[in-house]
Amino acid sequence: MTNRQLPITKLTIGSVSPSVLVCGDPARAQQIARYLEQAEELVFNREYYVCKGVYQGTPVTVCSHGVGSPGAAIAFEELIAAGAKRLVRVGTCGGLQPQVQDGHLVVVTAAVQQTGYGRETVPPGYPAVADPEMVLALRRAATNHPQTWHSGIVITRDNFYPGVPTIHTADYQVMSQANVLAVEMECAALFIVGSLRGVPTGAILAVDGNVLEKKESMDAYDPHREVVKTAVAAEIEIALAAVSDS
Repeated sequence: MTNRQLPITKLTIGSVSPSVLVCGDPARAQQIARYLEQAEELVFNREYYVCKGVYQGTPVTVCSHGVGSPGAAIAFEELIAAGAKRLVRVGTCGGLQPQVQDGHLVVVTAAVQQTGYGRETVPPGYPAVADPEMVLALRRAATNHPQTWHSGIVITRDNFYPGVPTIHTADYQVMSQANVLAVEMECAALFIVGSLRGVPTGAILAVDGNVLEKKESMDAYDPHREVVKTAVAAEIEIALAAVSDS
């Protein structure tokens, strides 16, 4: 049924282009939209700002999904229902390796799935993996860009500001020893939805701190520094090049 409005994003079925970039912040979605020709806002409901346009001849839709896996998964599901055939997350993360530093980028291959969303959506042990072809497209585009980048596994978790230690609390030292590159909050949900719905997904993340050196806190966390802004602009350019190439 076409022209039906989806319940949470308020997107209309058929309104979304096959290639979609997703990000947490509506302001970043608007930043991405400025790279597009013929940019047109589709909806802005709750945390979901959606715009579509054209990048180097390729129709592209951009959608913000807010912070955390459950709300982000709603966006991914409704984008696919509305016409998305590939989704790439353009986000931020905290480094978990000494070499993964402010202003670097991470092309994600898979995510350690440590979210309540994942536990309620797929069986235990179900992998959260990016699409191999999407990973290759992002790597090719990153190779042609001067920004420093890494590629590998991240951990996706629900908590940002620390609570008390529990059996579910991520141990960053252990994750680092396991060669996990970074921590973030939505990639596993994206990869799970993509696997369930048969839609290729990928992610590229800008590093906005190293949590081995400085834990998350309201006093320490500052994602608005110039080094992060430069990395975000770079990852946008890389993601757009990847979807226009795939």
